[in-house]
Amino acid sequence: MNADDTLRGSASKELFQILRDGAPRTRSELATLTGFSRSTVAQRVEVLMRGGLLRPVGDAASTGGRPSTQFVFNTTGRVVLAVDVGASHVKIAISDLRGRPLVGDSVAIEVAAGPEEVLSWVERSGIALLETAGYQLADLVAIGVGLPGPVEHSTGRPINPPIMPGWNRYDVAGRLRASFGVEVLVDNDVNIMALGERELAWPDVDHLMFVKVATGIGSGVISSGSLQRGDQGTAGDIGHIFVSRGSDVLCRCGNRGCLEALASGPAIASALSSRSITASTSQDVIDLVRLGNLDAIQAVRQAGRDVGEVLTACVSLINPAVIVIGGSMAQAGEHLIAGVREMVYSRSMPLATGHLQITQSRAGADAAILGASMLAIQFVFSPEQVDDVLLLGR
Repeated sequence: MNADDTLRGSASKELFQILRDGAPRTRSELATLTGFSRSTVAQRVEVLMRGGLLRPVGDAASTGGRPSTQFVFNTTGRVVLAVDVGASHVKIAISDLRGRPLVGDSVAIEVAAGPEEVLSWVERSGIALLETAGYQLADLVAIGVGLPGPVEHSTGRPINPPIMPGWNRYDVAGRLRASFGVEVLVDNDVNIMALGERELAWPDVDHLMFVKVATGIGSGVISSGSLQRGDQGTAGDIGHIFVSRGSDVLCRCGNRGCLEALASGPAIASALSSRSITASTSQDVIDLVRLGNLDAIQAVRQAGRDVGEVLTACVSLINPAVIVIGGSMAQAGEHLIAGVREMVYSRSMPLATGHLQITQSRAGADAAILGASMLAIQFVFSPEQVDDVLLLGR
């Protein structure tokens, strides 16, 4: 067997996938589980250790003779870079191979400043964070990026993003790949929030929707345990579904009656302003709700009903077990969620809602960073990528 076979053989992949569960195992146990010979297992274990993916731990209990060494997944051997680009902020983190942030940084930058300013900061801060965390560029295996707009999944490029002037079809992945020398995965922010929320709070739930209600409205859909992007990456774009109550309300997309034009934070603020209540931002609405302003509470509750009207169709279509409400407007507490529940539970079929949970995000502001980490980790840990990305340094 030559060295290339050792590196690229299916045994390396199979052993690694087994060990990813975190349980320590001996070479003998791995040989039994895989059916490979002990010599083959020993070679593959050595390769995975050189790649920083395994580390030895305490010896197993002896059954006679010298105790056998156990090996375990080395979660801190390599790292990923997670990037969350928001409408008015950028957050990044160096995360271990479980998706746990080790160090992070953030800055107030308007996404409308354009890709040059935003990505230049990501490049500078990313290199600095690697050093702070005690890693070198060679220890980085991938980058996950979330953007606040539509992303074409096949290319990772933003497509006509309404709040991102200068970003249309910009090669975000290519720019960062040239700077860091690793694979870059790009998705819209709601998709990565769905990944982050599931990882943190619902790891055993295979059917989940994450709904972001903030400056815009969108959703990430996980079905059968996998993120669903659709043909062009626009699956879950519920913000531009028609809601009859707002048939005369103009949306920034150019249509009328979109959910986003009725139930987003700015839309609620605008509705309150029309009643001579001082509010211009999502935060203003949240503050009014927390102060007990009845008009704001009623407006948020109605926004929840509007979101719930759209989600009623989603429940019938994809039958989720959990609907998570996140984004800045989720900070308005139970008022928004109460409106969602009112519509979904009253208008959906009983079989679909019998065990359905509609709840507030547990990951909160960390959902996107955690999700960006998982986007990168899921890619590099796929059986097709383990050898090329991690072991061969490609």
